[in-house]
Amino acid sequence: MDSMPSQAGPDGIRYDFQDGCRISLPPGDWHAEIMDTGTHTLLFSQGDFPQGTGSGFVCSSKKYFVPFSLKISRNGTTVLEHTLDLRGREILIEMHLGGIGDHLAWIGQVQAFAAKHECIAHCLVRPGLAELFRDQDERLIVTEDRAILERPFYARYKVLIFFNDINRDHQPTDYRQVGLAVSGAYILGLTPEARLPSIRIADGGRPIEEPYVCIATQATGHNKYWNNPVGWQRLVSHLKEKGYRVICIDRDRVAGNGTIWHHIPHGAEDMTGPHPLSERARWLRHADFFVGLSSGLSWLAWAAGCPVVMISGFTEPFNEFETPYRVINRNVCNSCSNDVTIEFERVNYMWCPRHGDSERDFECTKMISPEQVIGTVDRVIADIGGQG
Repeated sequence: MDSMPSQAGPDGIRYDFQDGCRISLPPGDWHAEIMDTGTHTLLFSQGDFPQGTGSGFVCSSKKYFVPFSLKISRNGTTVLEHTLDLRGREILIEMHLGGIGDHLAWIGQVQAFAAKHECIAHCLVRPGLAELFRDQDERLIVTEDRAILERPFYARYKVLIFFNDINRDHQPTDYRQVGLAVSGAYILGLTPEARLPSIRIADGGRPIEEPYVCIATQATGHNKYWNNPVGWQRLVSHLKEKGYRVICIDRDRVAGNGTIWHHIPHGAEDMTGPHPLSERARWLRHADFFVGLSSGLSWLAWAAGCPVVMISGFTEPFNEFETPYRVINRNVCNSCSNDVTIEFERVNYMWCPRHGDSERDFECTKMISPEQVIGTVDRVIADIGGQG
């Protein structure tokens, strides 16, 4: 992003709405005001830009979507008044630092934002994800090319998870309080609800004739795994007894860190590998249901319209999309990810903030029993009229 605002006003004034409201003033006796028109709050008012001094630069502290207006006066005469209006504009949404699940949680919010404001949203996503979202919405242009950051957009917003944002400058409410599913809505000034994204489903239809279930057992941190030592083995055996083929669609057959490594469950069919997410979505679209964790493939299953059994003690159920098949054990330590008194250590694979290095570490999922998950799976099967 250029340090100089992108929009030219009269008499050398420049302004835009990239990371908040930004105003650049040439030397002169100026008075600048910034308003929040939604709450009718005067956010900034200053008139000490005296003649003969260097140029002035004003930037709002709030970087998320605010319906700003600005007013610039000189010697008591209004020189420029402008109210944020995105209609017909091209804007930029940055989310390329988020994970797969983050993108799937937020892209529906971006689509709703573009529709509400009748604008064209260029969306910068992480490498490998553009093919999943491209050409799904006429108001959404998806790219992985970081060169777009240099374009002089009228407005620009970052839809990301912001850690240690004590003053709430980048997000109006802490993501831990509201959950990943709606954090993007808060940043973009939308009503706080999960919004199903439009995604691309690879061609080919149903991939196998027999009834099947998809599972995904890998995650980015040990705290997200189902750490019951016999959990997946018991579940896979039960699903096969019910007449299902059990297809593991993780990217990695084996994943972990240090001395802790997780393998594909015994008895599951190995469909791991770096397949396009649109191809994964095809398998999920036609599966009877999906069993996974608080991770990206659960979000993909949700977006593909597949019933999701989600096993997570690390997060509160409100953190993700709503599913009637959420599995959590409230009798043990749980939901540290949504505890606002705890700062998440992103680089610590073995992060267990309350009981790390004790016999109670990761009890949030160690104590999710195979029987609890199997009972939930049987409820899904009954609800959909599936096998068994």
